[in-house]
Amino acid sequence: METPWGVVLIVLPLLGGIGCFLFRKKAAVLGVLTSVAVMGATAGLGWQLQTLGPQRYAVGGWGAPLGIDLYADGLSLLMLAVASVVGLGVSVYANGYFSRDKSAHFWSLWLLLWAALNALFLSADIFNLYVTLELLGLAAVALIALDGGAQALNSAMRYLLISQLGSLFYLLGVAFVYHGFASLDIAILAQRVVPSPSVMVAVGLMSFGLLVKTALFPMHFWLPAAHAFSPTPVSALLSALVVKAPFYILLRLWLEIFPAVDGFFAQLLGGLGALAVLWGGILALCQQRLKLLIAYSTVSQLGYLFLAFPLGMGTAWKGTLYMVLSHAVAKAAMFMAAGNIQRFAGHDRIADLDPIAQRMPLTFITLAVSGISLMGLPPSGGFIAKWLLLEASLESGQWWWGAILLVGGLLAAAYVFKVISHAFTQAEPNCGNQRGVPRMEWTALVLAMVAVLLGLFAPWPLTVMEIGLPFDGTPPL
Repeated sequence: METPWGVVLIVLPLLGGIGCFLFRKKAAVLGVLTSVAVMGATAGLGWQLQTLGPQRYAVGGWGAPLGIDLYADGLSLLMLAVASVVGLGVSVYANGYFSRDKSAHFWSLWLLLWAALNALFLSADIFNLYVTLELLGLAAVALIALDGGAQALNSAMRYLLISQLGSLFYLLGVAFVYHGFASLDIAILAQRVVPSPSVMVAVGLMSFGLLVKTALFPMHFWLPAAHAFSPTPVSALLSALVVKAPFYILLRLWLEIFPAVDGFFAQLLGGLGALAVLWGGILALCQQRLKLLIAYSTVSQLGYLFLAFPLGMGTAWKGTLYMVLSHAVAKAAMFMAAGNIQRFAGHDRIADLDPIAQRMPLTFITLAVSGISLMGLPPSGGFIAKWLLLEASLESGQWWWGAILLVGGLLAAAYVFKVISHAFTQAEPNCGNQRGVPRMEWTALVLAMVAVLLGLFAPWPLTVMEIGLPFDGTPPL
């Protein structure tokens, strides 16, 4: 009997979160052990998919349409894999970051968020996607408010209200779909849905709700504060994983249920993505605080994900997914580096980074290596992603999307060099309020190196993407 690794990936972090809540003194140890176990289960699922192909699990023994199914293919595997890599890094980093009183709360909430995230990546029906998205949002709100300050609480409340608004629109779209086709299962809907006015309304409602949660321009106003004023491990999670979850849902819906919906919607998404790349890059360049710069950089980088919609071909979708992978690890590393600076110096003012750079070379190397991927320079994963998107834009004759890629790369270079240029000054080293923690610095650097290695070992992820053929419009079996 084959091990149901998809189910294990949901149960493990859920049990770990409960264990951290019950045994608070051992929460950090349990959290790291759970992270290692989840990575092992992800490897098990990867072996299973490469050996046996896509996997479908009937929860409780009841299959669709009566029951709830879980489904794993190459797309969901890569999302689970990047979540496990970033999750392990965040767990190791948080082990040295939090004080004892905040630690127990963090671990329970973080592992609950991880369970919801894994369940979302494996969900095979659109209502279950809503449920997991809600669990993900509620856990994220609590994590944002973990510091307890006025700015953190204000950011958490804003995130909660925006998240609920997005969920409401998504759920209304689900209701339209169920009323029209009497099913919520993605595989069944892929066979039944045909273009109609009600389908267009459902697409609009669900897409708007997901775009709000993804923080696509101009619905990005909640993101910078939520990311910048959260504890550093939470900032890394939000930017690397949480905002990717609604985009993953949108990608699934677009590829499998609504593949015939193109034209205006696709061009609109591409246009908003292009504006996000430019506007987010410009605002990042104008920031005076490091965490805010990285937060606005996330707004810009998220825009790249939507450039594939008007291109509508397999190469573009692969480039988008590769952008998700490379951005997740690079941006988690950058937020961790910013947290190291803030912990050491007591501030993250960019203008005053000169003396800190002399004392924290590993942290500034992390910023530089992560920046290589954000800029799209070889041999990073960001380069592979932008190359695939550029190739798709030229093949389709839509060269203007390629121009956006190039301009976005120049903006990324400008704000990355704005930060790392402080490492080349001759300022007198200045001791901060606290000493740096080597484990935290090395964790950030390792994640940054993973972003580069994604470019050197691109053939394997690109091959994994083919499992289940998620990018050719074929419904899952």
